[in-house]
Order: sequence, then structure tokens, then C-alpha cells
Amino acid sequence: MKFLITALLSVFFIQFMSAGVLHVVTTTQDTRSITELIGGDKVEVFAIATGYQNPHFVDPKPSYIIKLSSADMYVTLGLDLESGWSPSLLSSSRNTKIQRGSNGYVDASFGVSLMQVPSSINRAEGDIHAFGNPHYWLDPLNGKIIARNICNGLEKISPENKSIFEANLKKFDDQIDLKMKAWASAMAGFKGSKVIAYHNEWCYFENRFGLQIVDFMEPKPGIPPTPSQLVKIIKEVKENNIKVIITSPYFTASSSDVVSKQTGAKTLVLATSVGAFDSIKNYYDLFDYNIRLLSGSL
Repeated sequence: MKFLITALLSVFFIQFMSAGVLHVVTTTQDTRSITELIGGDKVEVFAIATGYQNPHFVDPKPSYIIKLSSADMYVTLGLDLESGWSPSLLSSSRNTKIQRGSNGYVDASFGVSLMQVPSSINRAEGDIHAFGNPHYWLDPLNGKIIARNICNGLEKISPENKSIFEANLKKFDDQIDLKMKAWASAMAGFKGSKVIAYHNEWCYFENRFGLQIVDFMEPKPGIPPTPSQLVKIIKEVKENNIKVIITSPYFTASSSDVVSKQTGAKTLVLATSVGAFDSIKNYYDLFDYNIRLLSGSL
């Protein structure tokens, strides 16, 4: 009887503690981290994509639909980054609170100054994004815009907690500003450094920290490296004395390794998302990790 009473009290306590908590589903670990930092103990957040997964390609599992069906808010990076799987999941959830246009739908890209917006779309040029390059979260100052959008969304569905969300947003902005000084200082001596990237996903990071991406391992976005492209890259690396090739956890390293062996350039597997590696627990860690790796190699 004592065991039964204890169990019932535990269930009651858990339900009591979770009452009023907002259930948020985000498409990525980065927006999950920022949502947790803004929402604090007022939110419970589930991210669909893992940190080591290419956010363009996610299998829409039934378990995600279940999460979405009971969500109070949905956060997407937008710009068609998740267009291959997000719309079908949202539609299948039948949750009117989080559909596009509702208070519970947050497009984190709102207000971001977009780069590489094409004047026309030619699919022969590879995987071109109609609204611009969607990897904007890799500029930490864009993280402040993402946080503002998430804060606005939380305030729409939980106006009674506005003061808490605004206070947490200020803490987040202040921390980004403080960290940005350290990150900029660490990279200051490498401004203008030429690098090779595997895929065109680093333009915001490149712009913020003053790097110069000379070329990509992919001959066109989304097209795997070809022998002729590798020959071209090897020549460029040697001519420009390039020391670093940057890639991501979800791309094969075989082509980069070929270039490294021929030129001595080092292949760096940078993190494109929170959780890409065990040590990257939150949005701040993402840049701590990448800046430390880059500055040490450049």
C-alpha cells in the first residue's frame, strides 16, 4: 500500500510540475538549444534532426508526427531547408496550433539578411535555394535574430510569461555579444585566410569571421566530387598555399583525404549543428568548437 501511494504521488507530482509547460518541436538542435535558453523551465523541447545529420535529408518517422500532434509551437529554419520532410510532417500531425500562419508556427529566418539569393533558378547548376543560402545560423549574430523570433513565438502562445522570456532573451544576447568578442579575437589574425569547403554551407560563417572560401569539393551544390574537380582543387590548394579544407560530419571524407595527401592541406570536420559532437551541448559550444579547431589549424 505504501508503494502504491508513493507511486501515485510521484505521478501526481510529475503531472503537477509539467502543468503549464509549453511543448515545442524544432527542426534542428540549434533551434532547440536557443528555444531552451529563451524558454527556460517554461518549455520542453524536442528536435527532429540530430546534430550530426544533414538537415536537408530527414526521414519523416511516425514518432515525429506524434510529437507534433501535441506540440504548442513548431520552429523551422525555413528557406526551404527542410522542404523535403517538414511539410508532410506538419500536415500529418493535424495540429492546427502549429500550422503555417498560426501563433504556434515560428519561422526562425524572419528578419535575417540573406546571402546568395539567386536571380533565377537553373537546376542544372545543382541544389540551388530559391530564397538564398539557408545556413544562416552559422553566423552567431544571426543567432540573436533567431532568438528574437523564438521569443516572439513563445510570447504569442504564453503571454503571461513574457517578462521571463524577455529576460532570458537579454541574457542570450549579452552572452552572444560577450562570446563574439572572444571568437573575433581568436580569428582576427586569420582574416582573409583562403580555405576550401566541401559544400556551400559556410558563407555566413565565412563572412562573419573574414575567411575566403576559394572553391568547393563539390563541382556544383549537391553534386559529389568528380575526378576533374579534385584535380582543380589540388591545383588551387597548391597555388594559394591553402592549409585547410572544411567539411561536415555527414559528408564522406574520402575526396578531401585525396586532396590532403596530395597537398598537405588539413581536413577539418567542423560542426554545423549543436550535438554534432559530444562536447557541443548548446549554441555557444558550436562556435567555441569551430573557432578553436580553425584557429589551431590556420
